[in-house]
Amino acid sequence: MAGELRKGERIPRRPLPEFAEAGNMATGLKRDGLISTALEDTNEFGPHSMILLLMIVASVTGGILLAFRYL
Repeated sequence: MAGELRKGERIPRRPLPEFAEAGNMATGLKRDGLISTALEDTNEFGPHSMILLLMIVASVTGGILLAFRYL
């Protein structure tokens, strides 16, 4: 299925990434890491870890902006 052009599609699909199931999110993050899970989608918790990564980056950015406010 990867790389073939289906009816009605203009762009062929890319090959699927390697995928290994994890029992829960903690196991998936411990085994594959946050960055790998979020950006490379190595297990089924890719979207969940992307939201977690977004919250971390937003918190750090907010902390930096708050620090600049009081300088």
